[in-house]
Amino acid sequence: MNDAACHRFDGKTLLATGAARGIGRAVAARLVAEGAHVVLADIDGDTAEDAAAAINGARGAAGRAEAAALDVTDEAATRSLIDQIAATRGRLDGLFANAAILDISPLETLRLNRFREVVAVNMESVLISALAAAPLIAGSGGGAILATASIMGQVGSVESIPYSTAKGGVINMVRCLACELADQGIVVNGLAPGFIDTRMARLADGGHEHETAYFREVYLKYGKIPMRRPGQPEDLAGPAAFLLSSDAAYVTGQILTVDGGVTATF
Repeated sequence: MNDAACHRFDGKTLLATGAARGIGRAVAARLVAEGAHVVLADIDGDTAEDAAAAINGARGAAGRAEAAALDVTDEAATRSLIDQIAATRGRLDGLFANAAILDISPLETLRLNRFREVVAVNMESVLISALAAAPLIAGSGGGAILATASIMGQVGSVESIPYSTAKGGVINMVRCLACELADQGIVVNGLAPGFIDTRMARLADGGHEHETAYFREVYLKYGKIPMRRPGQPEDLAGPAAFLLSSDAAYVTGQILTVDGGVTATF
């Protein structure tokens, strides 16, 4: 991080969902390092508290992190959290809608209730949080909404109807929200991560996707990921901070793919 970028978020308040671990935590840490006050919202409130404490204790933390327990599929709870931010901070400058769950569902075992659950957490929650946050962001002088999509929302795959459908919906929701909110001074963009080392890379049997022989052979050895490594959550932090900052004030309705080049090989 260069000196010019160090204080892009001084005086700014942002909300990050799904921020107790993984990409959400890494992005929140970057925003705090650049001066933001970040509310880390997660259904796992205890882990969010631990994450906030660790971020605040990190060397060079220029801003502040606080934790909040939140079920992102609960519209009333989400609006209540936004109201709390308005009451305590008086403003909201950005939303990072990142909460998600992974699903691996072979077609023959897929059930409609599971499909609905995955869509609710991964896609509907983006709309719930955007609808709740947009008036406060607009009233704060404008800002940014950033949603986490996935390369799985850009391509088809086996055993992935709920997850890929939800993430594909996020991609087009970003474009629609960008059109709807532009006149309120709010830019809306998305991140599409590739294979990232997070808890979501764990397989149903407890193994790690990136440690399988197939992944190491095809994606790493033979370069299906041209950079020949899976990403780390911190690889998303810089791109996310850019899209949430005033540096991206004329960027809206875009999906930034952060995947080490894997989709370039499709």
